[in-house]
Amino acid sequence: MNYLGHLFLSGNEEKIVVGNFIGDYVKGKNVYTFPDKIRDGILLHRQIDTFTDNHPKVSEAKKLFRTDYGLYSGIIVDFLYDHFLARNWNGYSDLTLRTFSKQIHAILLSHFKVLPGRVQGFLPFLIQNRRLESYASVDGIIQSIRIMSNYTSLPDKTDITEQILLDQYDFLATNFWYFMNDMIEFVTSSHQINLKKPKFIDGF
Repeated sequence: MNYLGHLFLSGNEEKIVVGNFIGDYVKGKNVYTFPDKIRDGILLHRQIDTFTDNHPKVSEAKKLFRTDYGLYSGIIVDFLYDHFLARNWNGYSDLTLRTFSKQIHAILLSHFKVLPGRVQGFLPFLIQNRRLESYASVDGIIQSIRIMSNYTSLPDKTDITEQILLDQYDFLATNFWYFMNDMIEFVTSSHQINLKKPKFIDGF
């Protein structure tokens, strides 16, 4: 899962939201330098990542990108899962994606001082460009992948990703739905976070 997925899976506790959002930027035992609830969010982030990495549906999806991305194929799947979550957002939340995003922005800004430096650096751009909302469109998610390839070691094969996404759209949408149902069950049962599970995929 990428940013939107982790934020959705955090539930309504603000400090859990903050911790889950910054999880990728807190390494090893540095987690213990954060207050209790934020630390719980960081640990939840790590558990979500482990669950994702070991899920058979994720392995199926990664095969589509392995030739071009190798070990980075999981990052592409994370982005695309955020796309399908955003695209079918009304099935998962009673809030609009716009309202949810604005609430998340407010939470993160109110905890700005505890965010790692790298997160402080990109948060204003994430907010200004309404990045979480942009995931709902193919153009938006592809742009996010392209941006990441410009600033990280992710291979710049975004055009290939877009073509695979369009060619395999129905397969990936269904793949995500099964995965997300299992993920919601995991988070609900292990962390008592109340999340909505849609009965079917709508709008693809």
